[in-house]
Amino acid sequence: MKFISVYTWMLLTVFFVATTFTTSAQVKDTTNTKGRWTAEGRADKITDKISHKVNLNKDQEKKILVINQDIVRRMDAVKNNPSLSKKERMTQFKALDTERSQRFKTVFTPAQYKKWNDWEMTKKEHLEQKMEKKRQRKEAKDSTQPQ
Repeated sequence: MKFISVYTWMLLTVFFVATTFTTSAQVKDTTNTKGRWTAEGRADKITDKISHKVNLNKDQEKKILVINQDIVRRMDAVKNNPSLSKKERMTQFKALDTERSQRFKTVFTPAQYKKWNDWEMTKKEHLEQKMEKKRQRKEAKDSTQPQ
């Protein structure tokens, strides 16, 4: 009886390991060669975060996903356009961000929109703080180096 039990555990372990490797291989298929998400994958991830944050229903989630897919694709096009200056690129990013906000407003309830907007403002504040700290570290490093 013990032999069957050990044999069964060995089979279950092999099955579990094989399933784990197969699952991880399938997950890696959703990324491109640089290990980054595709536009659709990023839009899906953004939509999931928003859905959990503001409690979207299924219909709203579908509409937000379509908006995110469109905006992410267009942002990628701007990012990959070598003819744009840095200032033009930033202007277009801001325009797309404003468009996304306006389109979200048509899908969200007023309470959901406020919750999402507050969350976005908090994220922007954290990013600005992070960028400021980075700038201060760079200035401190530059000021200590001999010229």
